[in-house]
Amino acid sequence: MSTVLSGQSRISNDVKPDWLDTILKGDCVSRLEDLPANSVDVVFADPPYNLQLGGALHRPDQSEVDGVTDSWDKFNSFEAYDHFTRAWLLAVRRVLKPEGTMWVIGSYHNIFRVGSIMQDLGFWMLNDVVWLKSNPMPNFKGRRFTNAHETMIWAAKDEKNKKYTFNYNALKAFNDDIQMRSDWYLPICTGGERLKGEDGKKIHPTQKPESLLYRVLLSSTNPGDVVLDPFFGTGTTGAVAKRLGRHFVGIEREDQYIKAATDRINAVETVSPESLEITLGKRAAPRIPFGRLLENNLLNPGCILTDAKGKREAIVRADGTLSVSGSEGSIHKMGAKVQGLDACNGWTFWHFEDENKVRQQIDVLRDKLRKQGV
Repeated sequence: MSTVLSGQSRISNDVKPDWLDTILKGDCVSRLEDLPANSVDVVFADPPYNLQLGGALHRPDQSEVDGVTDSWDKFNSFEAYDHFTRAWLLAVRRVLKPEGTMWVIGSYHNIFRVGSIMQDLGFWMLNDVVWLKSNPMPNFKGRRFTNAHETMIWAAKDEKNKKYTFNYNALKAFNDDIQMRSDWYLPICTGGERLKGEDGKKIHPTQKPESLLYRVLLSSTNPGDVVLDPFFGTGTTGAVAKRLGRHFVGIEREDQYIKAATDRINAVETVSPESLEITLGKRAAPRIPFGRLLENNLLNPGCILTDAKGKREAIVRADGTLSVSGSEGSIHKMGAKVQGLDACNGWTFWHFEDENKVRQQIDVLRDKLRKQGV
């Protein structure tokens, strides 16, 4: 059984698989067999934490804390939990693309066991990201430190995977031009975002905030990617994926969670495609050799390039090299030579005069070709 959710798709109906943008009802290991191998780009997994709670927990006013007491979080032993973990990780590994990555979130009760098994299965650790909760639940018994964080493991499918998605420049812009760190200070899910039933109680005990998934998907996916959540719950992953123009597939066995997730995701509107474009750094841009400027008549053989102040000059030759005082070489080699340096970025050192006699970096011409797709 699957629940199909409404929403705009970036894949035509002729090729869109029937499991895409749906919630598959059932056990995650068995339902993952319904997905093709190498079919998802990123996995976000929020597995049972195996909290090992010994009875009810009360606040100082004797009101009971609404914690995780559901049967899906209970295991008879660590051995049973490890067996379960290995099974779902193997099932996830089969459907994850070779260049895909996986996120797993957990608490101190389980994340170390999960991480160890991931390494045993060949996953390659990229980062552990600490979610620092700005409003954690206090430790009411006063016998331990307040548990104010959870840990996320971000891993590639294997060590040889070097083509995974990491939107470094987008995250840096998102963070006011400061490199994004691995400690994320975000609140837990509260207020209007927290889904509640008719009785006023929260529907799911560990609903994750959308801000957390927003950052996960912004960092490691691109528009149109497929995100798998094998422990879908009330659909935070699906809601954020749809909002950001990503596809998703969720697996969930509890009917009340499926209904809540379906209603929630159907209410989400995807933003316009132009608003979803990812900021790329120059390393991710197509390589343009200097000779391409000559081929496209942006520069001509015999023209003069200078430094920013016009004190050093070079003649452009037909083969894409520069000539300076009888020496020839690439834009980088000759830029370094005239400065007496070991290395130089010729694209930013050498300048040309535009039609208004204004000196500009030749990098401007390279960007022009990139925009033209040449």
